[in-house]
Amino acid sequence: MHGDWAAIEGDGLWFILGRSDDTIKVAGKRLGPAELEAAALDGGSVAEAAAVGVPDAIKGQAVVVFVVARQGVDPSTIPAEVSRRIERSLGKPFRPLGVHVIPRLPKTRNGKILRRVIRSVFLGEPPGDLSSLDDPSVLDPIRRLAAARAAAGQDPAAPAAD
Repeated sequence: MHGDWAAIEGDGLWFILGRSDDTIKVAGKRLGPAELEAAALDGGSVAEAAAVGVPDAIKGQAVVVFVVARQGVDPSTIPAEVSRRIERSLGKPFRPLGVHVIPRLPKTRNGKILRRVIRSVFLGEPPGDLSSLDDPSVLDPIRRLAAARAAAGQDPAAPAAD
C-alpha cells in the first residue's frame, strides 16, 4: 500500500493525484488539499498554505487552513479573505471553519509540507514520527492554538475565532 491516489487514463498513462491520507472528505465530496491551497493563495496576501480535514459531526470532515502571510500584509485580514476565496472557488461546503495565520509551516528538509503533523498537533493528538521535520519549533504556534482552543472548551472543528 503506497498511499498515493492515482488515476489511469484510457491510454495506460498513470497520474499521481496526491496522498490518500491527505484527502479531505466534506459532506461526501472528496477534495485534495492542493485545490484548497490554490484557492487560498489566489489573492496575493498568502505566501504559503496548508489545508487539513478535521472531524465534523455533521459533514464528516471540515476544512481548516493554515497560512503564512506575505511580508508586509496585515495578517488580521487574511482569515476572512481566504474563507471567501475558497467558498467562491470551490463552493460553500468547503468554506473553512478556521483559517489560522502562523509564521511558518512545518516542512521536511526537502521542503514538503507535513499536513499530517499539522492536523495531529492541531487536534492534540500525537504527531507521530518527526524525524523528517526540518525545525520542530515551527509546531509551537499550532500547539499554542490547540491549547488555547482546548482551554476555552472549543472543539478543534468548531469555527475559529480568528
